[in-house]
Amino acid sequence: MSEQVELSVVIPVFNDQEILGRVFPRLEQALAGIDYELVLVNDGSQDRSGEMIEEYCRKNPRARLIELSRNFGQYFAVSAGLSRARGRAVLTMDSDLQDPPELIPEMLKRWKAGYQVVQGARQSRTETGLRKLGVELFYKVFSWLSDYPVSVHGGFALMDRAVVDQLVSLPERHRYFPGLRSWVGFKQTELWYDRAERVGGTSKWSLRKLVDYAVDATLSFSSKPLRLTWLAGLSISALCFIYGLVLVALRLAGIGVVPGFTTLVVSLFFLSGVQLVSLGILGEYLGRIYDEVKQRPAFIIQREYPAPGPEEPA
Repeated sequence: MSEQVELSVVIPVFNDQEILGRVFPRLEQALAGIDYELVLVNDGSQDRSGEMIEEYCRKNPRARLIELSRNFGQYFAVSAGLSRARGRAVLTMDSDLQDPPELIPEMLKRWKAGYQVVQGARQSRTETGLRKLGVELFYKVFSWLSDYPVSVHGGFALMDRAVVDQLVSLPERHRYFPGLRSWVGFKQTELWYDRAERVGGTSKWSLRKLVDYAVDATLSFSSKPLRLTWLAGLSISALCFIYGLVLVALRLAGIGVVPGFTTLVVSLFFLSGVQLVSLGILGEYLGRIYDEVKQRPAFIIQREYPAPGPEEPA
């Protein structure tokens, strides 16, 4: 299957044996009549996901298995899939079917109309409670912090080959794909839809992973946290200077100023907290620089099924 197809569908898979049996029929039905390939990336699953994908590949010659050597994370798995996708257009989506594959024909239609990125935009979400509040807060804060307009939608998107080639060529390790899609530019549009419930299993996005994801996205596309710490330091210095002038004026006016232990302690802890926060933000940026200069590969492909031909990249 070395020839180029019209559409490649890249799906990262991690411990999804409970739902894969329902995913494949939905995809086949949605892709009926389309010249496509399925690129299924097993991101170090510990269950039977890899075996189930390989069994499916034997039945469906349009499907391919890309197996990573360990769990690298969702966006690294997507990167691996993009590096192997051969379609003139490439669609990325999750394996939980919360993003309906039935929208794929409409996304292809818009791509053929001239749009190079067709982004699935969620007009409703399934999260509730604190999780929903946290997601909404992140999107608002991130939109304000980002150095330029960046998409806050998820990984459900169809991209032209020119866009995919640019994304694959990016060398950075910290990959917030919605942001990278916005950064590379090209003609983009949105397709709004209601997000569905998972067809089974549980979400792999724990609260800690969501927080890490939010921090990674913010620091990857914004230098404002560094500027805000500088402004905080400047503001505190100005307030301290004004406070000092007030004390001098009171002394010159002969007004007694009783030394206050509370003022001293509060000021000390406040300034110490600002310093620690500033050092923490600076450390996060330095850590990302350290990750980049090590030049380690973003992912390691252990094997592919079917094995690539001699004319394909290994």
